[in-house]
Amino acid sequence: MSQKDIVLAFSGGLDTSFCVPYLAERGWAVHTVFADTGGVDAQERATIEARAAELGAASHVTVDGGPAIWNGFVKPFVWAGEAYQGQYPLLVSDRYLIVDAALQRCAELGTRAIAHGCTGMGNDQVRFDLAVKAQGDYAIVAPIREIQKEHTQTRAYEQQYLEQRGFAVRAKQKSYTINENLLGLTMSGGEIDRWEAPGAGARGWCAPRAEWPAAPLRVRLAFERGEAVALDGERLPGHVLLARLNALFAPYGVGRGLYTGDTTIGLKGRIIFEAPGLVSLLAAHRALEEAVLTKQQNRFKPEVARKWVELVYEGFYHDPLKTDLEAFLASSQACVNGEVTLETQGGTVNAVAVASPHLLNAKGATYAQSADWGVAEAEGFIKLFGMSSTLWAEVNRSGP
Repeated sequence: MSQKDIVLAFSGGLDTSFCVPYLAERGWAVHTVFADTGGVDAQERATIEARAAELGAASHVTVDGGPAIWNGFVKPFVWAGEAYQGQYPLLVSDRYLIVDAALQRCAELGTRAIAHGCTGMGNDQVRFDLAVKAQGDYAIVAPIREIQKEHTQTRAYEQQYLEQRGFAVRAKQKSYTINENLLGLTMSGGEIDRWEAPGAGARGWCAPRAEWPAAPLRVRLAFERGEAVALDGERLPGHVLLARLNALFAPYGVGRGLYTGDTTIGLKGRIIFEAPGLVSLLAAHRALEEAVLTKQQNRFKPEVARKWVELVYEGFYHDPLKTDLEAFLASSQACVNGEVTLETQGGTVNAVAVASPHLLNAKGATYAQSADWGVAEAEGFIKLFGMSSTLWAEVNRSGP
């Protein structure tokens, strides 16, 4: 193969569409790879393949990334149970699996050149570059970063560049940057970037309030060692189960948020996100976990979880600390077994029932209802438990 072969992580969107002719005009034979991580249907998948051919890709492959994204991200993320800054469910984490697919294609072609369509202002460039660097010595080409040296309105320039060469740009791509995968959907650009209220077109999977079904939705999720394994009694592969949850909860508007985050590069990032399945899965897992872990586990685990989330968000997917933290998270899930019933009437989802052989339920006592200890024991506990604060109040009652 030519020494000018390069593998491009390709989605068919505006940025990666621009990259194909841009790289080709600079002497590269561009081999596109679409890692299908579950956010597109068969028609869209075919559209992406046709788009690569239309743009002049030397070859194109589509890789099924569903199992990889479940095992590589969803499982440990649900174990962690924490969103970035308490809101964002890390929907961009498919980037690491996309890198893996692109590097596999590099190996098949015998090239050490890889390209991506990340901008120079966002977090994805950090995730892509660090994930590549952690796995070998590759030449990384980032066309969008290159054109930003000369053009401030990069999306307008990309659109013009493509249209001048006879390549149409889909209407939605003119207004927003949209990313979809098995985890959910993110949307930026347009009025979102201008800190204005999102317009009617700024909507993906989640139905608006006026379209929510009248009847409530109830589903049952079964967990083994913290991993969801069955939906309404049917055992399913993880990525299939998550896709089903997306389809079930999106019509009820579950999992949609408007979020402003502190990005890795220091800018404020404002996006719409929609993650109906993942948000529902997190709600079910948390309800089960809170009932079977000890108080000390439930207090300490979020500290580990937040660090794991920060590492993944900021591009350190291959850092050894992430592996270390996952060992703790996996250990914490030994007794997270059971079944959770979720219910939504629209907008939010709640765990309304929990069943597990490991519920930490005292046989002789129920909180605020009944107890198998006496008044003296309760008063003694309160006295000893509050001793330090009580002594401080007594000693300093007259003032410091």
